[in-house]
Amino acid sequence: MVIFISCLAIHLWIKTQQQREQAMLKLRQMSLAIQSVINLWRMEGSNLEFSQYDYSDIKEATNNFSVDNKLGQGGFGPVYKGRLGSGIKIAVKRLETCSLQGLLEFQNEIQLISKLQHKNLVKLLGYGTKGDQEKMLVYEYMENRSLDYFIFDNVKGAHLKWSKRLHIIDGIAQGLLYLHNYSRLCVIHRDLKASNILLDGKMNPKISDFGMARIFCSNVKESNTTRIVGTHGYIPPEYAFHGICSIKSDVFSFGVLTLEIISSKRTAQFYEYNGQLYNLISYAWQLWSDGKLGELTYSPPGNEHQKIERCIQVALLCVQESAEHRPDMEQVVTMLNAKDVNLPKPTQPAYFHVNPSAEEVFIKQCYYDYEYHARKVEPH
Repeated sequence: MVIFISCLAIHLWIKTQQQREQAMLKLRQMSLAIQSVINLWRMEGSNLEFSQYDYSDIKEATNNFSVDNKLGQGGFGPVYKGRLGSGIKIAVKRLETCSLQGLLEFQNEIQLISKLQHKNLVKLLGYGTKGDQEKMLVYEYMENRSLDYFIFDNVKGAHLKWSKRLHIIDGIAQGLLYLHNYSRLCVIHRDLKASNILLDGKMNPKISDFGMARIFCSNVKESNTTRIVGTHGYIPPEYAFHGICSIKSDVFSFGVLTLEIISSKRTAQFYEYNGQLYNLISYAWQLWSDGKLGELTYSPPGNEHQKIERCIQVALLCVQESAEHRPDMEQVVTMLNAKDVNLPKPTQPAYFHVNPSAEEVFIKQCYYDYEYHARKVEPH
């Protein structure tokens, strides 16, 4: 028995070591691949505004990555605010050590930087490294943080008047149109949501976080993948169930986000109407069908009611069950801005028959209550 246990322990130890060595090998390979991409940027000199920052400068700018400077915690590392010696304010995403997924995102953003230049996209200023352990991305600093801090908070949301909300919707649409149609390559964001829309000092929206973005060739309309990325509530059915990704995936997410901006309600929660509970998409559809859009808006629409109704109808067109029935972003921008364009009538949207249980509603409500109160006590 002693010999058997000893052999088993040795076997498990050897297997653990092998797995650890394989993981470290993948990390080293990824680090080398990232360094190759960085060297390529240096040789090409294609983007003079994209810089390499010394680790010591980033450390000093963020006050040694102090807790007071921490803006938030992303999926693969914390984000800090800082100020360079030149006076420029920055936001630094510090990737977790030994995170293969984090390195993949790092590489993805580095590869995209020279191809994405638009006023409604967050600007990646550069990067910083320290051996194989430290990998950092340096962005322009957004004074007003992310959109979700405003639209899901009653007090902060009051600062977003209808003119600003409509301006934000249009800006997001313009940014997506650039990604899909006018950048050097067709880029699918794949994780468009309120927390990935940052706001500058004038509340202009900028799409951020391209770690999960996917590049499409001009002659390719869609692709299949076994790895589904994104956030629950924003993912279209063809992607969630069949792994089919296309520009219409972002269109669906845009429709959901537009409904959130207009209603100040979360897509992942449920809302009562005529004695039944509906997710946000279905709730908006029911109100639109019954001519009660006033119940969807976060405040009385005033003089903006026609523009708001147009936004709601466009959003419902974006969240149709079939990707073929959704408009592309060029059509979306046209429909949002051209008053003389007659909009098609949306049909029943995706996820209409999702019926939540009482337990699911309770759990989700507890989660968002906790998240809200946790954010209220954050220093920033």
